[in-house]
Order: sequence, then structure tokens, then C-alpha cells
Amino acid sequence: MSTISDEELFTYAERIKGKVVVITGAANGIGKRTAQVFAKYGAKIVIGDLDVDGAGATVAESIKAGGEAVSQRCDVLNWDDQVSLFELAMNTYGAVDVVIPNAGVTEMGIFNRVEFKNGKPIKPKTTTLEVNLLGALYTAHLALYYLKVGSVPGSLKAIIFMASMSSWQAIPGGTMYSAAKHGVLGVMRSLDPILALDGIRTNAIHPWFADTAIVPTIMRLAIAGIPLTPVDRIAGAFFYAATDPDMNTSGSPLLLPDDGPVFRLDKEELREGVYGLVNARTAMLTKGISSLKLFIGFVIDLLRVVRGNKGFLIMFSVTASLALSRVPVISQWIRK
Repeated sequence: MSTISDEELFTYAERIKGKVVVITGAANGIGKRTAQVFAKYGAKIVIGDLDVDGAGATVAESIKAGGEAVSQRCDVLNWDDQVSLFELAMNTYGAVDVVIPNAGVTEMGIFNRVEFKNGKPIKPKTTTLEVNLLGALYTAHLALYYLKVGSVPGSLKAIIFMASMSSWQAIPGGTMYSAAKHGVLGVMRSLDPILALDGIRTNAIHPWFADTAIVPTIMRLAIAGIPLTPVDRIAGAFFYAATDPDMNTSGSPLLLPDDGPVFRLDKEELREGVYGLVNARTAMLTKGISSLKLFIGFVIDLLRVVRGNKGFLIMFSVTASLALSRVPVISQWIRK
């Protein structure tokens, strides 16, 4: 585990200048401050939120901070709204570089108590699970496409998820919130080896409770006397995760368990037994796919050069078959 000081959070600030950041739920709280921090260092911010007035205020403050910004109404559970948000980014700024699925709500309804109507159990309210997990999945799914549009190899590209300490430590009475945040961590870890093939980094930010409106009064009473995580530090963690150029740290959770510094957890701590076997197989498959992509690119480029030369094409096809059979990672994976 590595400690990241407040000063280190902005080590790579120059990388964000002129980049386009799409963020949901930035009308207030952590999302609002995160948008302002990115704008301060010259980013172009695209905000989607149900709170139109609040989002507009964040736009004005982001511009004042030194960046550019636009916003529009967006219900993260409405697929068309999310598509429209990404299209706003493309039409306004011509690119999408960083995506932050931040929109979220606190526990709504009481999952642990079964309620009845006309003597029969009624379906629980699942808004919390849907907004915090399904909404984030919609955003991430769109990012898989829009981050690659017009992308230049080696450029800054990232998806940074809003997770929680409840991704690790479940909250009694917060069943759906805990389930959603456990899910967000799983989504990030699953996407990391796939995104890495295209040079897109991903991380999840896991703060303890912060002083924002999402924390209900009853929870504030329950945690009275326990230090809250500073909102500015959480925003800084998002910034660091997006701008860090080291792809080896992609896929790592960034933890903010109290009012202390940010901790980066080395990814994939579980290495024993079946976990080790799965990790090894995943790494081998990822390397195999990467090698195959490079080989296919080489074939396409060479075919453009030799198009029309039948003798050379025959010789090349034989050579290519032999070369492919000698790619060790692919051949090992096929044998297994």
C-alpha cells in the first residue's frame, strides 16, 4: 500500500490542461468540488445532473476557476440522457478524455423490513442500487466507445469510479448502498485488464463519509465524533487517479478511510489458491490479445504495401502462419 500526500495529488496537473472531463452528479458535493478542481488546471468540464440549477452554478464556478464548462439535465437511469451527455461533449469540445461516473444517492427505503399491501409482501424500493450501480454502468459502457473516438496513442484517457469505503466495509441498514458500492469495485477491477489494452486507465475512489448532503441525519448521529473525509482531498484523489501516467497503478483502489492521506492499495491482493490461478490465466490471456492485436496491425499495414503482388502474398501468408504459431503466450493459452 502506498501513501499519497495532498501535494502529490497534483503532481501530473499539466496533463489535464485542455482535456475533456465528463462527470455525472456534479451539481453539489464531491462531484461539484471535483469539477472545480479539474477546471482549475485547465480542463473542459461536461456535467450531467438532474439538478439543472445546481449544475449551472457548478459550470459558472468552473469557468471562474479557469476552465471551460457546459451542463445539461441528465437522469443517469435514462439511457438516452446519458448518450446525449456524451454527444454534448463531442459536439462542444470534440473529444472525451476522462469519465467520472459520480452520480449517486444514499440508502432509500428500508430493505431489511418487509412491507405488506393487502396482506402480501411488496417489492422493495431499489432506487439506491439502480442509481449507484446501473447508472454508473451506463456511463462506463458509453465511455468504452467515446474515449476511443479520435484517440491518439499515449494520450490521457481514464474512467474513474465513485466507490466508497462501503465497497469493503458494509453499512448495517445500508444494504443496497453497500451492494452497489461493492459492485462498482467489481466493475472497475473487471474493466481494468480490458481497458489497459487501449491505454485507458481506471481506478475507484473509496472515501469514508464526507460532509455532504448525501449523508443522512441519522447516519451523522451514528458517526458523531468520528473524523469525516475532507471533500477537497476526495476531489484531489479523483484528479490524481485520472492524471497518473503510470499504467501499473491502473486498476488500484484509492482509499480515504478517515481525515488522513490517500492510500493506494496494490491491485489484486488475493494471490493464493484459485485466485492466483485466475490472475495468472487473465494475465496470459491479456498478453495474448495484445500480441495478436499488434500482429493483426502489422499484417494489415503490410498487405497495403504489397497489394497486387501475388507471389509475395503467398510467401507472406506462410511466414505469417509460422510467426503466429510461435507467439508463446497465445500458443500456451491455446494448449491450456
